[in-house]
Amino acid sequence: MGRVYLDYNATAPLRAEARDAMLAAMDLVGNPSSVHAEGRAAKRLVERARAQVAASVGCAPREVVFTSGATEAARVLAGFSGVTVQATAHDALWAYHAPESKVSSVRAMGLANSETGVISPVEPGAGVLLLDITQAVGRIPFSFAWSGADLAVMSAHKLGGPKGVGALIVKQGLDIDSLGPGGGQEMGRRSGTENIIGIAGFGAAAEAAQRDLESGVWQRIEKLRNILEMSLEDSTNKTIFVGKSGERLPNTSCVITPGWKGETQVMAMDLAGFAISAGSACSSGKVRESRVLRAMGFGPDEAASAVRVSLGPETTEDEIDRFAAAWLKHHERFRDRAA
Repeated sequence: MGRVYLDYNATAPLRAEARDAMLAAMDLVGNPSSVHAEGRAAKRLVERARAQVAASVGCAPREVVFTSGATEAARVLAGFSGVTVQATAHDALWAYHAPESKVSSVRAMGLANSETGVISPVEPGAGVLLLDITQAVGRIPFSFAWSGADLAVMSAHKLGGPKGVGALIVKQGLDIDSLGPGGGQEMGRRSGTENIIGIAGFGAAAEAAQRDLESGVWQRIEKLRNILEMSLEDSTNKTIFVGKSGERLPNTSCVITPGWKGETQVMAMDLAGFAISAGSACSSGKVRESRVLRAMGFGPDEAASAVRVSLGPETTEDEIDRFAAAWLKHHERFRDRAA
């Protein structure tokens, strides 16, 4: 039957549009900083992609700074003192949390959580606000211009672009430290010759993802997610679906079965032909409970017994049915052993 990929929050398969754009970019010789014809051609490609990314997040093209990904973009926080980070934020932001600071000059939070899919309301407050929009872009409506944020970070591979490229969005007029000294590329905010192949793929993927969002693709995906949860819920009585009663991403289901370790579930499903994860992809290889779930009030056993199933545009109802059947089969074995 072939393997089924249900780990879109870790990374999405490369979109055909992104692949085509990257192949075309490989034929360009010039450096975007060069003034000759070849350099200008490379520059046009970078600026076209900048406009595509800007359109997908609702900002001005000059507000887009290309980086190697959201993690590098988050380094902008190192230039601020008194950083307050949301307890459920991704590790890329949490690394800058300064709880000992008495004065908060910047707040950092995730718009949509990668592990649970839970969407956090953006509330006004003092100081600079940085949003991690990595999981939200292309899946739910978002506009940087209307969000109230001053900074935002994102990665291309979450929306079907290549790995190793992302962006920092900087509100016009906000003064920030450069992410790295050097030649002053990216308007002086991130030095180093631009990765034009990756940037081309990023722009094409962002444009395609926005088309999907506007055409209702994610409404179909949400229906599949709900079918999956109903299938599991009908046959289990202790399983918890995190965030089910609130607002969350249309593709994400975080499932907790107390006592059944998340790593055990991931391995069982992998052997059965299904790719899922036990939390964030950045930490799923480490045997530890979820910091995010603990921050949400779940106990250590529950936090260690969670798996994440995340769907995408290519997911079909047949694949959902097959996964549910395989998961329930292994759940029955777990229940029999625990009895």
